[in-house]
Amino acid sequence: MNNKKQVNLLIPFAALSLCVLLTGSCAKKEKLYRKSALLMNTTVTITVVSDSSEKADAAVDAAIEDIKRLEALISFWSTESEISAINRNAGVKEVAASPDTIDMIEKALFVSEKTGGAFDATIGPIIRLYDFKKKIKPDDRAIRKKLPLVNYKEMAINRDASTAYLRKKDMSFDTGGIAKGYAAHRAAEALKATGINAGIVAVAGDIRAFGLKPDGKPWLVGIRNPETGDKEDLLAVLGLSDESISTSGDYERYFIEKDGTMYHHILDPKTGKPARGVRSVTVISKEGAFSDGFSTGIFVMGTEKGMKLLNEMGFEGLIVDNQGKIYMTDGLKERIKFKGKNED
Repeated sequence: MNNKKQVNLLIPFAALSLCVLLTGSCAKKEKLYRKSALLMNTTVTITVVSDSSEKADAAVDAAIEDIKRLEALISFWSTESEISAINRNAGVKEVAASPDTIDMIEKALFVSEKTGGAFDATIGPIIRLYDFKKKIKPDDRAIRKKLPLVNYKEMAINRDASTAYLRKKDMSFDTGGIAKGYAAHRAAEALKATGINAGIVAVAGDIRAFGLKPDGKPWLVGIRNPETGDKEDLLAVLGLSDESISTSGDYERYFIEKDGTMYHHILDPKTGKPARGVRSVTVISKEGAFSDGFSTGIFVMGTEKGMKLLNEMGFEGLIVDNQGKIYMTDGLKERIKFKGKNED
């Protein structure tokens, strides 16, 4: 689990305004406050609307603690997590797990079923063959050896007993494609529990927004241009309220071979190799785990099947193919603002 030191910085985003004197007292004005922390191997940024820095600080701290708690349970890389205990006992026995872990696994299996296995969290054995920082990729023989271990239907959960079991030895459940969206959603719920009525939680590119900004407008969220992958180079922006948004892009973790072939981290569970044909997928839904998981699955599925699934699920979404062509749901066309791109 990531134990990096938290960046504890609370920033008011609206300058203090002169309050109007009413019967000898000043009415408090709501402002935006933000705090960032290093969690889940990435930067987590939480912004809330509050009339008090003390209230905002306490609320954001509660949300951060909830993310820490979830990370300890569901981290794929931490040897102390419940997910790792489930993986160690694959093909051996059922493992008791917290309701949160079981809930996230259940959501992952739902996404797997709906995407026909294009999203499959049991891809863990294949994931471990790659190292994108060191530019290491497995050969075909190594992939073929591990592929029989990739099958979400071999993960069994028992909600009543709160247990999970991978039926085959050496199977491995990787939460990387769904954990951040799940955590962002849960952190937003933690904020609400403290009395915060509006805020936005960003766990890297997985974002959950609720309520409205002090000006009464939705939270403005940007979609990165996959051609550059630059955080400052936006393809489009849109307003978000009481929704989750996730983007999966081939620019997030990758390396390029000498022959020009790009190897990125979004792997096709059926081949064990990077999915081709799409540069990025953005999904908007009411559930953070679903925006996260479905953006990955639809990336693997491709434009035609992906657009069909978005409409079937009632999600809003946008797909950019490897030629730069943009596809999106009808509902998104009414609320998105592009920067000089042509859409289908």
